[in-house]
This record gives sequence, structure tokens and C-alpha cells, in this order.
Amino acid sequence: MQRLKRDPRSNWQAEVENLGFGFHSGDISYWDESACYTFTESEINEIEKATAEVYRLCLAAVEHIITNKRYEQFQIPAGCISLIEKSWNNDEPSIYGRFDFSINNGQIKLLEFNADTPTGLFEAGIVQWFWLQDVDKQQDQFNSIHEKLIAYWKYLVPYLNEGVLHFTCLKDSLEDLTTTEYLRDCAIQAGIKTKLIFIDEIGWDETQMKLIDVEEAPITNIFKLYPWEWLATDEFFNHITEDLNCFWIEPAWKMLLSNKAILPFLYELFPESPYILPALLNDEGNMKSYVKKPLLSREGANIQLVKHYGTIEKSEGMYGKEGFVFQQLFELPDFDGQHPVVGSWVIGGEPAGIGIRESTQLITDNTSRFIPHYITA
Repeated sequence: MQRLKRDPRSNWQAEVENLGFGFHSGDISYWDESACYTFTESEINEIEKATAEVYRLCLAAVEHIITNKRYEQFQIPAGCISLIEKSWNNDEPSIYGRFDFSINNGQIKLLEFNADTPTGLFEAGIVQWFWLQDVDKQQDQFNSIHEKLIAYWKYLVPYLNEGVLHFTCLKDSLEDLTTTEYLRDCAIQAGIKTKLIFIDEIGWDETQMKLIDVEEAPITNIFKLYPWEWLATDEFFNHITEDLNCFWIEPAWKMLLSNKAILPFLYELFPESPYILPALLNDEGNMKSYVKKPLLSREGANIQLVKHYGTIEKSEGMYGKEGFVFQQLFELPDFDGQHPVVGSWVIGGEPAGIGIRESTQLITDNTSRFIPHYITA
């Protein structure tokens, strides 16, 4: 894994906007092609192997948690448990997820699993691919995201109820809307009839006991780029539990994997795995160096990095009341002060490609930049 400096395309802003990528810049550029990362084919093979294995371990952990009803440490509302168990027992499929790996000194370690509402999909699947076609189309990229998404939407068709597949997200987030519309476009290419509705537009028909859209049509299938834990704390959640026939993507069992309490479970069940770091719930144990993470934090909020008992980095935020996970510190690699996290995508349970976020700090947050990659011969 190497980091190379390079000249950005002279018209890169127009090029990415033509793809529908409208949030490429803010106070700083989120999309950054002044550098790229390169990987050898053997390195990509190792990332692919790690992704497949960690996903297998995650599914085994979910099976253990549900079978043994070990929900307490997840701080999941009681009303969610029946949904989790129903979705798991019905083998409701998952379309995607993103593992965040630190790759350093030849080792690949899982930092966390963005399992329910991962973003960065459009950037990884589309924007960096077209970047490569412009700068060096002779090179390859670990990126079959787009093809796998369309194929898996086709696979999902028999699971869907009769009616359209609604897609929903927050109204005021361009990033969420772009990701949602990209997934929707892939579903359309798979031959699925779709419809967009914002999360606050979902209604309830008391007579039919059905979720409905703004045109009062029943919602029989819905993809949501909106966290289950946010839904579960909303008073509207009672209606979601009452409409037992609505098919949800991602399924409710993904609540267990999107919660960082899964990290201690993975360590408890698979302590010998080369990809799993020691992790404990609400206690650092004997660890001298660790990362303290809230169970439900997002975008790097409320993270504390401790090395040899001393705090080396800390972020603020609104999370933590739900409890913390203490995970053994495994530092990100350092490329002249730049620290990359490799986000490895799972589509339909299979490794599908990577996207890289980097920062000058060790905590990856919403200001971290997306850097493209390619595979060297």
C-alpha cells in the first residue's frame, strides 16, 4: 500500500458534478485527487479475504446473540427485539455494509462495521471508477460495487412484496440523498419499480394498519438510509411494529452489527482471529492503549484515543449515554502525516471493493477526505 501525489484533473469539479456528485467540497474538499493509493494484487487479495472472513464472523455472532438472547449490552429498546428476531428467522437479506479496516505493518484489523446506513458508496462505486478511466484506464481497481449492486437487487426481487420499492432518507442531507438515489438507480436498472419518499413524509393509515406515502399509497417495501436506532426512539416507531408485512432494507437484524457492542462479542467469540482486536464493554480492563467509542456514535464523534495511559486524541459530540466500547488501539498507518482508513464494501454478503478516507488526525470524522485508488501490476 503506497500513497502517491499526483496532479488533479484540471476540470475535476465539473467531471464529478456530471456524475451527480454534488457534495465534493465544503470548507475543505471532501473529494481529493491530489493523491491516490496504490495496492498490489496480493494486497487486494488479502483485503478481500479479510472482508469475507470478518463478514462470516459477524453473521455467526448475530446467530449467537439471537439464539442466546444477549441483547442487554446493546441498549436496544425492547420493542425492537421482536423485529430483529423476525427478520433473522425469516432470513431477510442485507444488501450492503462497509467494514473500516486499519492496514498497517502487513496486518489488517477491523475498527468497526458500518452495517446499517453506510455512506461513501457512490464515491467508491462510481466517482473513483470514472476518475481512473480519465487518468489511467489501463490500470485496475478493486471495485465491482456497481455491478454487484444491480445483480443483488435482481436477487432480492423474490423477497419483495407486491408493489413499488420505496426509498427514504433525510430531506436535508445531500450526501444521504445522493447515496439513496444511487441505490435507487441500481434497483431501477435491475427492473424494480421504485419511488422516493423522505423519512418525515411516511404516514400511517389507521384503518388499514399500513404505512403510507404522501399519495396515501401503501408502503409494502422500503429501503431506508436512516438508522434503526433513530427510528426506535421516535413515537412513530409503534406504527412500524404494527405494520408486520412491510419489507425493510436494511433488515432489523443489522441493528446488532451497526452497534459497536458487536466488537466485544466478536472478540469474545473469535479471540484468535487475526482481524479482530481485543475489545471490552464499558471497561478498558488491562489495556494500556485503547480507543474508547460510544455504542452508537457517528462521524468520529465522542472518540478518545489513549496510548500508554495518556490521551493522544479526543473528539466531542452528543453520544455516550448509551455506553462505551474499549477497543485495543491499532493505529492507522502514517503517510507523511496522512492517516488512511480502508472502507471495504460488502454487497450481498460478498466483498465488492474499497473506498479510502484519510485525515491528518487519527480520528476519522466528517472532514476526512475521500482518496481514490488503483491496483499496480
